[in-house]
Amino acid sequence: MLRIHFTSEDLARTRIATEPDVLWEMLLSMHMAQAGATGPAAADFLLWRSAVRPRLTAEIPHRAVLLGKLAPPTGYSADFLTPTAGSADIDSAVDAVLATPRHRLGRDIGRLAVTRGPVDSRLARLAEGDTEALGALGQGLRAYHRLALAPYWQHVTRQIAADRAERMAALAEGGTERLLLGLHPAARWEPPVLSLAYPLSQDLFLDGRGVTLVPSFFCWGTPITLREPGAVPVLVHPIARRTGWMDGDLLGRTVPAPLVTLVGRTRAQVLHAVIHGCGTGELAQRVGISNASASQHATVLRHAGLIVTRRSGNTVHHSPTALGRALLDGDAPRAAR
Repeated sequence: MLRIHFTSEDLARTRIATEPDVLWEMLLSMHMAQAGATGPAAADFLLWRSAVRPRLTAEIPHRAVLLGKLAPPTGYSADFLTPTAGSADIDSAVDAVLATPRHRLGRDIGRLAVTRGPVDSRLARLAEGDTEALGALGQGLRAYHRLALAPYWQHVTRQIAADRAERMAALAEGGTERLLLGLHPAARWEPPVLSLAYPLSQDLFLDGRGVTLVPSFFCWGTPITLREPGAVPVLVHPIARRTGWMDGDLLGRTVPAPLVTLVGRTRAQVLHAVIHGCGTGELAQRVGISNASASQHATVLRHAGLIVTRRSGNTVHHSPTALGRALLDGDAPRAAR
């Protein structure tokens, strides 16, 4: 059970994060990618897992293993992976992780050793603040984001924004009490303590700092917090995801391996990302590349007859041609015709 102790100052300083926290989404999606989770919430991610896990295995096997050791699917995950400042920008977020003081690296990895047994040499070097180990961690985080989150980020942000709007309405209509009780069906508010189901017994005393509520797309089950909260404690809680969020969308599709061999992985991902049409900025966001790079890849694919670009004023809209769709479907005979 997690018991959060409020004062009147804490109630006044309780706030809802204004944007998704990319590091919390990364951490919780890592749990989901590894875990043999069951139940209605986990079922929402089955298609996502089936699409993402082969990518991670194929492209970043060693880095994925490192991240899995820092963020195992159950129990304690290293707190330094989720600095409480929060950011929706991957570069700023990774920089914040890599700026973790050495004593915190050692403390958090030491906690992993208590629950998971002796750490391997890579984690030991990371605990010491080794520059090469930190560089490998940064590369792993960026690669994971590109493969597992960037293609879906628009959907994540859209659903989190909808959830935040509902909670702001609850706050306006029923005050902080209704807001807190709405965090989970089993939440209990017995002033001044909010009690939530939790895998371990933990008391969080806010002591006038307030708490930032962070709606999370990949959080499932119950809300989660850090073992040791920072200057302003955070409580990450699941949103009410739209059922079937991957059905009938590009998210349920995977890039065919022969297409990757033919045009290269990034260009194949660009073709895959425009399956239902999008602009250059959204394309860049889905694939995890710059706008300039997205425009360049789209130009090459357009010249090859795989996509068509329509302009309306200052905006463009990319979509696949019949040939592009045939290649995405892995239909070689139809593509040849």
